[in-house]
Amino acid sequence: MNTLSEKVILVTGASRGIGAAVAQKLALAGAKVIVNYAGGKEAADQTVNLITQNGGDAIALQADVSKANEVAAMFDAAITHYGKIDVLVNNAGIMITKLLKDTTDEDFTRQFDINVRGTFNTMREAATKLADNGSIINFSSTTTRVMMPTYGTYVASKAAVEQLTRVFSKEVGARGINVNSVSPGPTNTELFTKGKPQEVIDRLASLSAFNRIGEPEDIAKIVVFLASDDAKWISAQNIGANGAMA
Repeated sequence: MNTLSEKVILVTGASRGIGAAVAQKLALAGAKVIVNYAGGKEAADQTVNLITQNGGDAIALQADVSKANEVAAMFDAAITHYGKIDVLVNNAGIMITKLLKDTTDEDFTRQFDINVRGTFNTMREAATKLADNGSIINFSSTTTRVMMPTYGTYVASKAAVEQLTRVFSKEVGARGINVNSVSPGPTNTELFTKGKPQEVIDRLASLSAFNRIGEPEDIAKIVVFLASDDAKWISAQNIGANGAMA
């Protein structure tokens, strides 16, 4: 069902994990997709190939979202190629988990540079370069709703994203742009599972109503809806996607 036909969608951090699943699902719904990556060109090209093999239209563009000049160049290149950008999906992010007492200045800066500054940089470009009546979907996290030791700086960065989302919705609403965030719970990606023993994953799975962790496609389906015209009356909201974990 081509609910996103004629829409051009930029997905940051789309070379793997949730971002790759989102990019592929958006393409299946008819969108033309810009697959952003920071350093994983091979993985980004693989995502593009999967899309095109299924009859979709996608390109890969490199940019470190924490760097304003690279973000601006990415927007300009995407518009040069497709003529416009209708939807921005801010998926790029990192997760550093340490007790606060063990968190270095470098850890703090890196976490906020990618998760907060990166979202800020892309939204600032979108303020003038996103097409009228477009949509922005940012990524927060269900960890903002629970108090998990070692997640302090991560949840702080994601809480900042939620507040940027709320304020920005009022700043661009006059152009018909709606702005929302999605908060995935534990999801079966390398970012989440790396370094976690199976018993920890099983314990977290037991916190959901369905006794499992999420799959990237669970999150991708929500993004497809929020990117569609059916969701235009939803704005400044944070959508929990966690199987009733929190």
